[in-house]
Amino acid sequence: FDELLEIVHDLKKKKRKLAWTNGCFDLPHEGHSRHLRASKRFGDYLLVGVNSDSSARQIKGPKRPVMGENARAEVISSFGCVDYVIIFPELNVTKYLSAFQPDFYVKGGEYNQETINQKEREIINSYEGRIVFTGDKINSTTDVINKIKYEK
Repeated sequence: FDELLEIVHDLKKKKRKLAWTNGCFDLPHEGHSRHLRASKRFGDYLLVGVNSDSSARQIKGPKRPVMGENARAEVISSFGCVDYVIIFPELNVTKYLSAFQPDFYVKGGEYNQETINQKEREIINSYEGRIVFTGDKINSTTDVINKIKYEK
C-alpha cells in the first residue's frame, strides 16, 4: 500500500490521470478483459484492486475463490492495459479511493449509481472524481463455473 501510494503521489505531481477498478477476478475471462481495457481508456495509468482470498470468500461464498489471490493478481497484472495491482483484504475499497483519489472510479456494466457502494460513491464525489460504468454484463465467473459444472 505504502509503495503504491508513493507512486500515485508522484504520478499526480506529473499531472497524470489515474483510473481505478477492482474486483475478485476469479477465473479471469473475456468480460474481465473487456472491462480492464475499457477502464484503461479513462486514465494514463490503470490501478486494479484484487480482492484477497478472505474478502473474495466473504463476497462469493465458502468455495470461492477458485484461484488464489497471488495467482489472480499475477494474471491481472499480465494484461498490457494494467499498470499496477494491489491485493486488498477489505470488503470495500474506501481506504484505497480515499488515499489514491483516482480521477476515475470504473465499475462494470452490472452496476449503476444506486447499486455501487455508497460510501465509495461519497468519497469519489468528495474530491470531484468521476464514477464511470463500462460495457455490459458478459459472463460472470459464476456463470463460467456453472457452465463447467452442469454442461455435459
